[in-house]
Amino acid sequence: MNGATALSLRATQRLQLHAGFTLDDARLQVPCLARLGISHIYASPLLTAREGSMHGYDVVDPTHVSPALGGEPALRRLVAELRAHGMGLILDIVPNHMAVGGSDNAWWLDLLAWGRASPYAEYFDIQWNSTDPLLNGLLLLPFLGNDYGASLQEGSIRLRFNPGTGAFHAEYGAHHFPICPLHYPSLLDNSPQPQLQALAERFGALKDSDSPREQALALQQELAGLSQSADCTEAIGQLLSRFDSRHAQGFARLHQLLERQAYRLASWRTAADDINWRRFFDVNELAGVRVERSTVFEATHSKIFQLIAEGLVDGVRIDHIDGLAYPRAYCRKLRRRVDSLRPGQHVSIHVEKILAMDEQLPDDWCVDGTTGYEFMDQVSLLQHQPEGEQPLAQLWSTLSQRPADFQPEALLARQQILKGSLAGDFSSVAHALLDVARDDIMSRDLTLGAIRRALEALVIHFPVYRTYISADGRGAADEVFFQQALAGAREDLSEADWPVLDCLQQWLGGNPWRNLPPGRTRRRLKHACARFQQLTSPAAAKAVEDTAFYRYGRLLSRNDVGFSVERFSAPSEDFHRACAQRLKHFPHNLLATATHDHKRGEDSRARLAVLSERSTWYVQCVERWLPLAQALKTDAASPTPGDELILYQVILSSWPLDLSPEDGHGLQQYNDRLWQWQLKALREAKLQSQWDAPNEPYELAVKTFIERLLLQPAGLTLRMELFRACEAIASAGAVNGLAQCLLKLTTPGVPDIYQGTDLWDLSLVDPDNRRAVDFQQRRQLLDTCPDEQMLLQDWRSGAIKQALIARTLNLRAQHPQLFSHGSYIPLAVNGPRAGQILAFARQWQDQTAVIVVPRLCAHDIQQQTPTFNSASVWADTCIELPSDRFGCKFKGLFEIPVVIKSKTLRVSDALDTFPVTLMINT
Repeated sequence: MNGATALSLRATQRLQLHAGFTLDDARLQVPCLARLGISHIYASPLLTAREGSMHGYDVVDPTHVSPALGGEPALRRLVAELRAHGMGLILDIVPNHMAVGGSDNAWWLDLLAWGRASPYAEYFDIQWNSTDPLLNGLLLLPFLGNDYGASLQEGSIRLRFNPGTGAFHAEYGAHHFPICPLHYPSLLDNSPQPQLQALAERFGALKDSDSPREQALALQQELAGLSQSADCTEAIGQLLSRFDSRHAQGFARLHQLLERQAYRLASWRTAADDINWRRFFDVNELAGVRVERSTVFEATHSKIFQLIAEGLVDGVRIDHIDGLAYPRAYCRKLRRRVDSLRPGQHVSIHVEKILAMDEQLPDDWCVDGTTGYEFMDQVSLLQHQPEGEQPLAQLWSTLSQRPADFQPEALLARQQILKGSLAGDFSSVAHALLDVARDDIMSRDLTLGAIRRALEALVIHFPVYRTYISADGRGAADEVFFQQALAGAREDLSEADWPVLDCLQQWLGGNPWRNLPPGRTRRRLKHACARFQQLTSPAAAKAVEDTAFYRYGRLLSRNDVGFSVERFSAPSEDFHRACAQRLKHFPHNLLATATHDHKRGEDSRARLAVLSERSTWYVQCVERWLPLAQALKTDAASPTPGDELILYQVILSSWPLDLSPEDGHGLQQYNDRLWQWQLKALREAKLQSQWDAPNEPYELAVKTFIERLLLQPAGLTLRMELFRACEAIASAGAVNGLAQCLLKLTTPGVPDIYQGTDLWDLSLVDPDNRRAVDFQQRRQLLDTCPDEQMLLQDWRSGAIKQALIARTLNLRAQHPQLFSHGSYIPLAVNGPRAGQILAFARQWQDQTAVIVVPRLCAHDIQQQTPTFNSASVWADTCIELPSDRFGCKFKGLFEIPVVIKSKTLRVSDALDTFPVTLMINT
């Protein structure tokens, strides 16, 4: 998308808002962010979320700015401060789901009270019809910690009355389950208070009313008024005591009352198999929203549209776009809507989209691009030495006894997820396809079992998160991926099931539903296509990101969100090609190297990538560490060799640059962070433990191992070994981090800086990567303005990275067209070290920028500082410059003038005083 924004989108800073860091707290950071060179704050969701939310994705009321964040007044104060500094605001919005359960989502509670009669019944993605008599016409609520009968018997489900609203509800912990007002007569009958008895009769008459819901609200208000008297309060208490399920009669009464509701209470364990509403992945507290319906679209976006119309919001980031039934239609509709709200001004739209290898974002969505996960992958591939793949894979496979390659691990995880946490979603798709089969006389003999086998094989081998089937069927790009999945499925299935795959190929976009006459058959086919596509996306995410990434430990720097893990490395030509494609199709795509979703910090990955260059050394290190670790184990099998090897990599990547192996306080803090990561890693891997069935003895053994390693004298020898290994790769990792940073700031696209990552980012997976940011420290460092030599000497503070960002973004501000629309020119590198340099130019009219970064140079970098051992490292390696720039004067990052007198630039001159360089002609 091209178009002029009211405020030029130059660089974004992601901020995580919550009660501990509000909109007013964000406002206080604006001057510092402006000095850093940020043009837009890119805020996490700020509509009303569940109390205590640390991320905002669990929205309970999309019509108001969260009071916990300061509400709309605080938002207006923030925007006023941004405008005073010439900056804008981008909001993260969540169209796919809302938080449910609890007692704070009014739409959900109304749905529970009135069932399909609720106006919100169409808001949530529910399958009301079921062959199961216990579910037909009912909503499964898998929120109980125990079986339903046992929960009743122990009295943990209680009938309650809210005197403020005059409403009855069943209560289980924090969950409220409203009782339909049509059933209040059974609660109020036989009351000793005549007013309550009279109300019971009036509630009873609601069943014959044309507008029972509205009339019930008035009656509830009367009941609330009556409950203010002591006599009525006592009478209501007596009535509630009749429903105490700890006694036989109360058990029967409460059960009968609950059985009459529009929902069925059940154990959380039923969700995987029986869930009849779409969730966000497998999270029971996040319900899918049918935003494809116009009423729902307007209701869920009303506040966002108001803020855009008032000029308070300059762009939106769409969370989990692949969860929607029709992403293309949604994006195009959103584009038309926001364009109508701000005529003549371009409101940016970016989508959170995981692009698989060789997959491109469709050009016809009318969006500005993705949030940049694919850029993280492109830089990472550039920084891995291909020769390191085999020895690291061999080490992993030998020690862990698990596959050396990632693909078998991913396939196994997909199979387990489809049979486990997404079993109910899988069954829903299978039944939808069975309905399609029954609509055609040629396929009506296909059995549910055959469809399930073929469908499972197809989903397991799906190479992308999803396809985008339209009324015209699958597009050419989708067809390539679908055929790959079919080929993989045929290898798994017997030939007897191949005809079923042929049917799936036709139903899932091969035979467009446009070709069918309007009616039930077309609706069923369309529904099956949508359900299928809403299954493949969470199946991929849960299996790959949340399972296989925690099982596979060849080299963890290649395990991150949006990464094509089966690829270990890539040449410079691939990176150049990706940059050229991005400039052509999505020049305003966000460029991320760290996000709130990443598995490890951007500089952790950069440091760990060094092991691909030093694989032989690393293998030798591990061989020394394993015997030392035996004395720290309470059980010879705890941790397993695979878990142990993954733990060492995490320590190598995240050991703080200022942490001494004898610093007791610092080690305790690091131990706490590391255990928080380790517990999550063990349960996500689902091998030795898991969230729904924790293996506490194994977890305790691993926890004890980590504590002995980091905190006790017995672990000092191994701790020192790990510390020395960290020191051996830290400065090379820092150079990788600086190179990664400069590439993000200068290649086509809009650099996105995650909060706090203007200094070194050695964070672990969330919640570690969402820790509070020390903004005061960052302001103080910005104030110092040291020269390049001082920055190199004090590189451990991170000021060197902050200075690189600030100086580069300042140049972007001075030359906006050069970096936003300038051509991208790969520069040829010649000489003995040509493969270790990536160079390119950005050119706009008479302006030229030359960017040079090193790659795969770990053996040439000093251990104490991120500098090269000597200028002679580069020998006669030279960069060929654009011919029309011959004789130009250039200025570098640190204002040092450079006169290029030749058509080539010696790398030793370009990287003479700093490990990366950016030069712009003057």
